[in-house]
Amino acid sequence: MEKTQLKNILIKIGETNPEYSLEKQVYKNGKLIQFIDNPSEEVQLAVFKRKLELVRFIKNPSERVQLAMVEYDSGVFKYIQNPTEKVQLVVIKKYPYKIKHIENPSEKVQLIAVNKDPDSIKDIQNPTERVQLAAVKHDLRLINFIKNPTEEAIQLARSIYKQKMLWKKQQIMLWKTMNSKTS
Repeated sequence: MEKTQLKNILIKIGETNPEYSLEKQVYKNGKLIQFIDNPSEEVQLAVFKRKLELVRFIKNPSERVQLAMVEYDSGVFKYIQNPTEKVQLVVIKKYPYKIKHIENPSEKVQLIAVNKDPDSIKDIQNPTERVQLAAVKHDLRLINFIKNPTEEAIQLARSIYKQKMLWKKQQIMLWKTMNSKTS
């Protein structure tokens, strides 16, 4: 049976006998939330608290419900479609690698992820130049994981590389000088 047909049958049953309305039955069978067009926050919270994996059936949960979900278990973050920036920040501050579950993260979210875990740049599809620079400052090798690095990010990576090579040369020369004096 098609979902829309089943939904219509369930609605008719609820109209005939209000005791069996979807809003009331969802407390017994959380999967029924998928048939409710705009479930209240109360219903949304009840469903996810009853059985966590049912969050995937909650369409467009409110920010309050999204926050409750990720605070209860951050693993459900990947099931939230279009999480608000506030929810994204709550999750990314604790688990920067979860940025891979955000379709178009804001620069603010990207920066927090990269500053917490520079390797998270690998999971950002289109990092802004500011984010690219932050990642390269942490580790110049990360330039290799940026799909379309900006010219400024490339120049920064080259500059850091040159500085490191110069420092190594100086260390080698100092070591040779010190060893030649002791011989």
